[in-house]
Amino acid sequence: MLKDLLTQDVEPLRVTGDSIDPLFNDPYIETSELREDPIPHRYVHGGFRGTQARFSFYFPPAERYQGRFHHNTYPLAISADIGPFPIAFAVSIGNLGYTLDSGAYYVQTNNGGAFGRGVPDPTVAAYRVNAAAAKYSRKVAAELYGPHRPFGYLYGGSGGAYQTIGGAEHTSGVWDGFMPYVLGCNSAVPSFWTARMHALRILRRRNKFPAVMDAINPGGGGEMYAGLNEEERAALKEATSIGFPPRGWYAHETLGSGYFADIAGAIPPLDPTYLEDFWSKPGYLGADPTASIHAERFQFETTVARVNEGPGGGFELAEVPGRPIVDAHLVLLSGPAAGRSAAIARSQGRSIGIANTSDPQLVAGIRAGDRVRIDNSWPLALQTYHRHQVPPNDAEYGWNQFRDGSGRPLYPQRQVLIGPIFALSAVGALLNGHIDGKMLLVQALMDIDAVPWCADWYRSQVRGAIGAAFEERFALWLIDHAQHDDPPDPLARAHAVSLGGALQQGLRDLARWVEEGVKPAQTRYDVVDSQLEVPPRASERGGVQPIVELRVNGGIRAEVKAGEPVRFSATVEMPEGAGRVVAAEWDFEGRGDYALRESLDGLHPCVTLSSTHAYAQPGIYYPVLRVASHRDGNTHTAYALIQNIGRARIVVT
Repeated sequence: MLKDLLTQDVEPLRVTGDSIDPLFNDPYIETSELREDPIPHRYVHGGFRGTQARFSFYFPPAERYQGRFHHNTYPLAISADIGPFPIAFAVSIGNLGYTLDSGAYYVQTNNGGAFGRGVPDPTVAAYRVNAAAAKYSRKVAAELYGPHRPFGYLYGGSGGAYQTIGGAEHTSGVWDGFMPYVLGCNSAVPSFWTARMHALRILRRRNKFPAVMDAINPGGGGEMYAGLNEEERAALKEATSIGFPPRGWYAHETLGSGYFADIAGAIPPLDPTYLEDFWSKPGYLGADPTASIHAERFQFETTVARVNEGPGGGFELAEVPGRPIVDAHLVLLSGPAAGRSAAIARSQGRSIGIANTSDPQLVAGIRAGDRVRIDNSWPLALQTYHRHQVPPNDAEYGWNQFRDGSGRPLYPQRQVLIGPIFALSAVGALLNGHIDGKMLLVQALMDIDAVPWCADWYRSQVRGAIGAAFEERFALWLIDHAQHDDPPDPLARAHAVSLGGALQQGLRDLARWVEEGVKPAQTRYDVVDSQLEVPPRASERGGVQPIVELRVNGGIRAEVKAGEPVRFSATVEMPEGAGRVVAAEWDFEGRGDYALRESLDGLHPCVTLSSTHAYAQPGIYYPVLRVASHRDGNTHTAYALIQNIGRARIVVT
């Protein structure tokens, strides 16, 4: 098992530009053809004999090629499960069109496919398949364009960020630059999600999240702990101190456990005694008879009515309880797997789906008519799992709240640390900072899944590992109002922006750094209680993102009568050398509907905007101004548009 690898003093295989991988040394091409859609390119598809590893290359016409390639570790178009870490997410970076527009060809693999997941060495899926494909792509490029060595840039987000760092730390001469984004840390899984789940359960009991958000939103009091009882205050503080950005609670009404469902099934086999310990032993919340968690525990017996066929699979149950069951366990009471359980990852009506990380043989053995129990004892127990997963040192400082004055853990600790197991499965080893080549790390300041301070932690890892070379080889961008995923719905679009444009510009700036020696301007920040805080002015913050200051009737908050016009004014500033403002859109109602677009010429790094709007109905509104910048002031391109928003509060009586 992967946890056994943590105790073995074995160096992961290092791949160099001229090394030969014993597994991926016999490439073949099965398709090479010209395609016109979505833009003209040559498509090359193949793999490595004796494995299930596959690759695809997309080459631009010779007149558009500038001698580089972009390589995404975690393409959404391919199933890219990495060991037990199959988390997929959505950030639109416009892979093919943008890459060809940047004078590069595009590389992607399936990370070994089922073969990569079936071997005990996690380096296969972490970076070896990608490295073999990257090196072979250079040979194909030389055949197409003539002898040369293309510059290579590896990038990926979330689980792909770990893979990107795996490539940076365990290869040399394969890629020249790296751009991981929305990165976690060695101990991230599942603690960042469990702390969220704990706070959600406790603050929802008395419906306290509306008051918390009222304080956080523009024009609020700023004291999010006001009016909370001791248990509520402690839960919110615990989540904040482990890194959950408070602004991320805006979706509290529908917010769930997030990507926790993707990994929930892997925890019981790794730590099988935790459930019993949690509900019975001192030091665990479940063993406290006065804890409110006992009122949430339930068990519900039913039968499997049908095994669903086709994509998605899953099961239909005869009955379900009248309460949420996602993350609860389906306990088998009859059949060959009686006594075992699998985590429920999705639920709609009486249909359920099982977490990908559950034992596939167990799931395959479930039959119609089997008696089952829906039991939420495991997810409740895991809500405070982070307390019992304190890392061995204080570098990952989100857990230091669980240490006493001498640095010892306050709570009983588990013999197995889950986070490093998942990090190992994605990277091939634990993150250590020994990077080769240049790295631009991009982190989202409203990320509730890979919390922002992980970027600061990894920055420290690199500084400690490479010493004097640090300033020449590492840069960090923090993108405000951005999350782990692109905003999926109107509510999210009223609070967050797409990270995609910043990533596109990041790849271009990374190439300029490698090929011309021009280092990207970095974001300045402070760390306060595991939260990254950035200066309010563009000249002080740096980085690449425009900064919006929105005012209503001259302030951040206005109180008006229904029908009374409100004066909107805004200043948009760019950090020095970051580009010019090219687009601005108004959402007066704060609904994520940007109906009014300003006409801008793209000539200025600083612009002032104004408008008026009247509200017909009483209520509280949070109008939004969304802007975009472009390095060259191009108002017609769809690429490398870097967004930000400004928000205000209007109280209409």
